[in-house]
Amino acid sequence: MSAVEAKLAELGLRLPEVAAPLAAYRPAVLSGRYVYTAGQLPMVDGALSLTGKVGAEVTAEEAKELARTCALNALAAVKSVVGDLDRVARVVKVTGFVASAADFTGQPGVLNGASELLGDILGDKGVHARSAVGVAVLPLDAPVEVEIQVELTGTD
Repeated sequence: MSAVEAKLAELGLRLPEVAAPLAAYRPAVLSGRYVYTAGQLPMVDGALSLTGKVGAEVTAEEAKELARTCALNALAAVKSVVGDLDRVARVVKVTGFVASAADFTGQPGVLNGASELLGDILGDKGVHARSAVGVAVLPLDAPVEVEIQVELTGTD
């Protein structure tokens, strides 16, 4: 078991199966020493647990938890192209999109769910730059979508 997967187990988490793409793209792409993930929705066992806008049908706390799920899905996508998450040298950037009610301005707090999870799992390697963007709607009426970029320790 890799050190990262041991940390996941310690936290009571497991990497999910990588969600099948909804259109013409790959869940993650390796380019040199970097992996870029597609936007990951908060899918659990192939379905969204919540839909709607944050600040309306979905609370900020619920959305923060969904952002954690997105980050876990993103790590699964990274593993699908590199085989071993111990190869992650650092998370470079996290970009998060929050389907927001017109008056909702708490996008950074929602994305803390993803950022905190990456830090919990990867320690200092999980500290990253980030963008938190409010949008009108996301695919499948998802409340949150997260993509990550990671740098690897070496290339194969």
